[in-house]
Amino acid sequence: MRGNGAMPVTDWRSEEAYSGLKKAEAADLAWEWLRRDRDYQEAYSRLSRRERSSGAVGQFRRKWGLSFSS
Repeated sequence: MRGNGAMPVTDWRSEEAYSGLKKAEAADLAWEWLRRDRDYQEAYSRLSRRERSSGAVGQFRRKWGLSFSS
């Protein structure tokens, strides 16, 4: 891996670069995809800046299809 400190650069064709994914579940992959989505990042940033009323959090979770286990 190489990089400028912001984000590592890997060879996407290398099996070794993705060896950890062999044990990943669908939810793991979905989270990795979602957290890199610019629209999600902006929506989360707006949510974290305002008061987190149960309505706002619930609406955010529904929009992005989030469900959390306790």
